[in-house]
Amino acid sequence: MNAKVIVMPKAAVLDPQGNAVRDAMRHLGMPEVRSVRIGKYMEIDIEGQDGELESRLHQLCRDLLSNPVIEDYELLKAQPGTKAKKSPDKKRR
Repeated sequence: MNAKVIVMPKAAVLDPQGNAVRDAMRHLGMPEVRSVRIGKYMEIDIEGQDGELESRLHQLCRDLLSNPVIEDYELLKAQPGTKAKKSPDKKRR
């Protein structure tokens, strides 16, 4: 199975890196850019498919891959060779 994890700052959290990129884009001729948010994207290849795999993946996303105080995560899963789908109980924390 392949899992894709997207981690983004929560909407209420300031994103100084995103603001710096926004300002640079405006300076380089894109004054239309209103905001930029910088996050993390991970692809994880997993062997096997036990029944608790998704729950364990969510726990790792919460405890290791994101900081639940300031970030939300989205877990997308797919079998090899198929398009990733959002987890049915889409957890954002």
